[in-house]
Amino acid sequence: MGLGLTMCVRSRFQSSCLQWAWRTTFLKHIQRRHQGSHGWTHLGGSTYKAVIFDMGGVLIPSPGKVAAEWEVQNRIPSGTILKALMEGGENGPWMRFMRAEITAEGFLREFGRLCSEMSKTSVPVDSFFSLLTSERVAKQFPVMTEAITQIRAKGLQTAVLSNNFYLPNQKSFLPLDRKQFDVVVESCVEGICKPDLRIYKLCLERLGLQPSESIFLDDLGPNLKAAASLGIHIIKVNDPETAVKELEALLGFTLRVGVPNTQPVRKTMEIPKDSLEKYLKDLLGIQTTGPLELLQFDHGQSNPTYYIRLANRDLVLRKKPPGTLLPSAHAIEREFSVVGTPFYVMEYCPGLIYKDPSLPGLEPSHRRAIYTAMNTVLCKIHSVDPQAVGLEDYGKQGAYIPRQMRTWVKQYRASETSTIPAMERLIEWLPLHLPHQQRTTVVHGDFRLDNLVFHPEKPEVLAVLDWELSTLGDPLVDVAYSCLAHYLPSSFPVLRGFNDCDLTQLGIPAAEEYFRMYCLQMGLPPTQNWNFYMAFSFFRVAAILQGVYKRSLTGQASSAHAEQTGKLTEFVSNLAWDFAVKEGFRVFKEMPFKNPLTRSCHTWARPQSQWYPIGTRSYSSVPEASPAHASRGGLVISPESLSPPIRELYHRLKHFMEQHVYPAEPELQSHQASAARWSPSPLIENLKEKAKAEGLWNLFLPLEADPEKKYGAGLTNVEYAHLCELMGTSLYAPEICNCSAPDTGNMELLVRYGTEAQKARWLMPLLEGKARSCFAMTEPQVASSDATNIEASIREEDSFYVINGHKWWITGILDPRCQLCVFMGKTDPHAPRHQQQSVLLVPMDTPGIKIIRPLTVYGLEDAPGGHGEVRFEHVRVPKENMVLGPGRGFEIAQGRLGPGRIHHCMRLIGFSERALALMKARVKSRVAFGKPLVEQGTVLADIAQSRVEIEQARLLVLRAAHLMDLAGNKAAALDIAMIKMVAPSMASRVIDRAIQAFGAAGLSGDYPLAQFFTWARALRFADGPDEVHRATVAKLELKHCI
Repeated sequence: MGLGLTMCVRSRFQSSCLQWAWRTTFLKHIQRRHQGSHGWTHLGGSTYKAVIFDMGGVLIPSPGKVAAEWEVQNRIPSGTILKALMEGGENGPWMRFMRAEITAEGFLREFGRLCSEMSKTSVPVDSFFSLLTSERVAKQFPVMTEAITQIRAKGLQTAVLSNNFYLPNQKSFLPLDRKQFDVVVESCVEGICKPDLRIYKLCLERLGLQPSESIFLDDLGPNLKAAASLGIHIIKVNDPETAVKELEALLGFTLRVGVPNTQPVRKTMEIPKDSLEKYLKDLLGIQTTGPLELLQFDHGQSNPTYYIRLANRDLVLRKKPPGTLLPSAHAIEREFSVVGTPFYVMEYCPGLIYKDPSLPGLEPSHRRAIYTAMNTVLCKIHSVDPQAVGLEDYGKQGAYIPRQMRTWVKQYRASETSTIPAMERLIEWLPLHLPHQQRTTVVHGDFRLDNLVFHPEKPEVLAVLDWELSTLGDPLVDVAYSCLAHYLPSSFPVLRGFNDCDLTQLGIPAAEEYFRMYCLQMGLPPTQNWNFYMAFSFFRVAAILQGVYKRSLTGQASSAHAEQTGKLTEFVSNLAWDFAVKEGFRVFKEMPFKNPLTRSCHTWARPQSQWYPIGTRSYSSVPEASPAHASRGGLVISPESLSPPIRELYHRLKHFMEQHVYPAEPELQSHQASAARWSPSPLIENLKEKAKAEGLWNLFLPLEADPEKKYGAGLTNVEYAHLCELMGTSLYAPEICNCSAPDTGNMELLVRYGTEAQKARWLMPLLEGKARSCFAMTEPQVASSDATNIEASIREEDSFYVINGHKWWITGILDPRCQLCVFMGKTDPHAPRHQQQSVLLVPMDTPGIKIIRPLTVYGLEDAPGGHGEVRFEHVRVPKENMVLGPGRGFEIAQGRLGPGRIHHCMRLIGFSERALALMKARVKSRVAFGKPLVEQGTVLADIAQSRVEIEQARLLVLRAAHLMDLAGNKAAALDIAMIKMVAPSMASRVIDRAIQAFGAAGLSGDYPLAQFFTWARALRFADGPDEVHRATVAKLELKHCI
């Protein structure tokens, strides 16, 4: 069979409208360029005897390009680094550094000052310098390595002529193999920099050549101009690939003879060459006795792919991996197969395959052209009429996505190695949210940039690879799949993305624009359920990654990255679920509300079916007719609308507050003002035991974080909002019910991220109320509202981490019961901004923790926990106390907030209700100017205004909580930011009116109003500055389409 099948299949593609599709599908062969003679003379007739290379921008990435990407990642104004590098010309810090006139330390100090002055912000130049000199970035371009090898093979000399510098270790920065060059000239060694003519003459002298006998490659105009003035032939390097072509034209021989993206065949992927050679010779009628050359392509996760050179034929072989395979996986016989090991053979099509979707080294306009060509190719594939070309039986008509779901669920189950919650949710959710209308076309099934072969000189697709998943189906699945890179990070090891890059600067169309481009070319209206297609696409990727991981355990996977995929499956499935909740939110917003006051937020149990695994929650956003199916739920705005068990819990808490908490407030307030205030009140401890006995304990942990109710009451955010508001009517109730900050956030952190050992040591005592904790993040020297500013250091030393830092406003650290400090600091200041921080669990009895002083809020000490200023000096913590791992601190800080993002807002509604209730009682009992205050018009206006503002804020709090339950914290980001912006200011105004009605008594400790007001004002910082929330709301608002 093999190649013989091509003729059979080709007959089905004779229609002119399919000629293009045939060319792209079965790899149009293009002629290799005629190489001509192997002389190396230029037009003047002189012989070239050497090629001289600059380093940065020619052999390795230039500082300018590295700086541009670094500035985007670190939010530094574009062009800052480049301007600072050029500042001062020959006498600037950069040029002096490269002449070794100043040290690395002196350069960074001066350079950092320049950058900060230019950008008017602090610029971490150490981080840029580390990146510039890192092994990850300072790698020689493969095309240049190959070119140098060919030049030397022809007997020419090679030299590197570089403006470089000494590193802090006193070694010169030259990340190249010096054996590649006959002569190495370094500016820092010679004390001379380009474009000084002396350094060129020095290089020529060491080569023993005249200027006309050499070619010089550089990326900077002034350097090239100086070389040309001496008579050296020059090539300006904008792109290494193009520069090598120019060099080939001058030298007259090829510099690229290898097959790109190949490597020797991996041991576990070896195939019998003798039998393959015999088969191909028989099939192709080859009589030669020359050996078969076999290489393996270095990409591809599922099916091993090989390059074959036999006689004068260049072929590609693609086969199933060895061993027992998962059902329905790797069906390459869909394309071609032979008797024996299933494989197919096709002609090799030389061209470019872009493995990195950010297209490094290309100009923005070229990147855009590449993605436009990719989009156009997809439109052409989807424009093929299956019936007109005899492909109506290429796949089943209709129900494509349900069939795909069954296939991928089956494959996932066969490769499952552990339970992944997001996959379980997706397996349930996706079939319930299928698009109502689906077009049917030829679909590729794996359409992405690295499956396209591009013309080497223009943005034109020569071939489309990897058709094993092609069939008839919904074309929007292909469109979504081609946008995977838009949502993956550049560090993702299997499918690189660019969601952490500035697409505008790169010139790459955003996913929304790419989709609009497709719809415009196809003449289709934009679909509304884009998020569904993205959720489905990432679900497929997660299933594939799980299969690759399962095969890696037995050595069957074809890629060297395969073993890493075990941890990636969960990451990708969470991405898929993010899109699912966005889609659920969109459906929710578009649904008509009927009788909203009677709707409930219950989560109904489902009958067991093939889509609903036992023990899983329903996440459907589709309304159903009966409790036997999931309800999307409504907004519960009144405690009386809660489910009976939660309503009973609410009334039990209310009774407890009236019977025990409010009556205890005077004694508790007196204790806080006494000499014994820094010791816990015995009354508090007594009330905590009563609350625990009443079942009013650990109410805060959300059902999402604790689905088995191992640690808490298992309430939804909406349910807890009503209870939290009630607790908020007293300053002491949250602690009495073990629902007070910062313990709630720290407990949730341990539940979500802690190891079993960490939970046993810290979580259980906190849950039992036997210990308290604090969270150390805020620092006096930096704006700590931006967590990436944190300066405290965490340094690895033997089996410990050593902490040094200065923290303040550490709530609860003064409490004698405080046994745990959750500490946030930097483990790697040179990593990307959001991967520098880490979180450690620090026992409070560790030597080196020095409390400097208690801080007061408007004069209030908030004893016994207080708010401390603290120094951590050489505090040694065991490595096992690291949470999640180094560099995960920012992620943890965000996750720690979780539902706790709005707990303060819930309590502020309670503050406000209590303040208004006190105000109403006060104005009914006081007389001024001959009549009760309640009859004064201004007082009535204040009461009315307070009621309206409370109701508005409460609805916004409940809406945010509802969206968190329905769609997740990320989807509710706008509502969370809005309520954190609204609630503290609202509470301040309502409490202020109450204080005004009380007169001087409102300022005293006789009533809770003064403390209410103090904390309402403080929360405009403690819960994130108003300015940050406003900025978040504005940015999210601007993203909304009109």
